[in-house]
Amino acid sequence: MLTDWVVSLEGTEAGHQLALILALAAAVLHAFFGALQKSKLDPWIARGCMDAGYGILAAGAAIFLVPMPEASLWPVYLGVFVIHAVYKVLQAFAYTHGAYTVVYPVVRGTGPIFTVFGAYWFFGETFQPMQWMGVAVLLTGIFGLAVYNMIFLDVNRASLRPALILAVLTGGMVAVYTTYDAYGIRLAENPFTFLVWFFLINSLSITPYAAFRWYHMAERPKIGFLIRRGFLGGAVAICSFGSIMMATRLDKVGEAAILRETSTVFAALIGWAFLKETVGPRRVALMTLIALGAVIVEMGG
Repeated sequence: MLTDWVVSLEGTEAGHQLALILALAAAVLHAFFGALQKSKLDPWIARGCMDAGYGILAAGAAIFLVPMPEASLWPVYLGVFVIHAVYKVLQAFAYTHGAYTVVYPVVRGTGPIFTVFGAYWFFGETFQPMQWMGVAVLLTGIFGLAVYNMIFLDVNRASLRPALILAVLTGGMVAVYTTYDAYGIRLAENPFTFLVWFFLINSLSITPYAAFRWYHMAERPKIGFLIRRGFLGGAVAICSFGSIMMATRLDKVGEAAILRETSTVFAALIGWAFLKETVGPRRVALMTLIALGAVIVEMGG
């Protein structure tokens, strides 16, 4: 049985290797998820339709594939609902006020800093000196990318300060939900049951407001486009967030969080390959630092 096999890998070298693969897969998929959000769509509408997409997919799995969660998980799911709702609201406000190319690296750079400390306080995880060096290298690349974009790209400077404050707050919520979700999936007897109900419950926070906002727009996006975007984004979100949560059950939360932030590199590569964005030598150098930092963290563990 798949669940028994996954549980048997916890705390083993094979589990560590699988967690590494899952964290890197989450990074790639999160970059695609971010690219889907990076559009002319209103950030609230974009997020709402993708939440609806993964909610519908999760509902099908909850009906046909997994049992009801154990009673001890319902208070955890209440926390999931509140924490992720706050995160989504902050993220939408940050994207509303600031350019994606500036906000995204700040969010992704701030998140792992807080997560590493959260993993220490809640799970007793520690980093070796070499790993801290890797964290410094990775964060230098991420924040350097944000500063570079802020200086050289065409951004709305009038709203830049509130956008950066919102980005830091959003990064803090990334750390909160990463740590809390790791606690939840470790508490569950069946990790797949936890994941399915996590996505079903998590989908209910922003979707109603997004539908209300869409209904009152003067020029509404076509419903067919939103359905396609919703199911595509929803499937990517399930694979991305599901992978990182499974990685935090199998291995260390802090290491998984750091490796996931290589998504900044993949986001830039996707922007270059599919969105026709320019990637010059400075940005390549900064992305190299991000990748190098992740490698140092992994090697130093």
